[in-house]
Amino acid sequence: MDQPTQVNWLDTTPDERTMATLAHALQLMGSWIAPLIIFLIRRRSRFVSFHALQALLLQIIHTIIVLILMTLWFTTIFTILFHQTGGKPPEFPPALLVFIPLVWLGFMGLWIGTLIIAILYAIKAGRGEWADYPVLGKLARKILKMDPIEGHIVPPPPPPQM
Repeated sequence: MDQPTQVNWLDTTPDERTMATLAHALQLMGSWIAPLIIFLIRRRSRFVSFHALQALLLQIIHTIIVLILMTLWFTTIFTILFHQTGGKPPEFPPALLVFIPLVWLGFMGLWIGTLIIAILYAIKAGRGEWADYPVLGKLARKILKMDPIEGHIVPPPPPPQM
């Protein structure tokens, strides 16, 4: 977010701004499917495809992290269950008291972070800004073969000195 964002209503149409906003906002309900559909339908608009691709990349990373947390969760639960199958009565493992809240906090932190990013960048897309996600923006520009400065304000040259 070290680059200035552009707010230029001449570069984007109201329809493009709406579709880019929807790509960010609908990821909260439609996960990766909503940004993918918008990315595929509005491929010709560089503004919409840029915003939809960023939302799609965020949802792919979100899904991968959720799968990792779920795998960790089920592996731990089944490991505890298999160790409790001895002839003695089962004891509640104290490590589980630490593990359950940590995984829950991981899920909630991930969800809140995605919620904040989606709302923030939906607002920016609605304003017509070419706002980059912190890391994924550069990746989206690379995938779309966009210049790093495309969509950003280039300051005019200074006036000649006399």
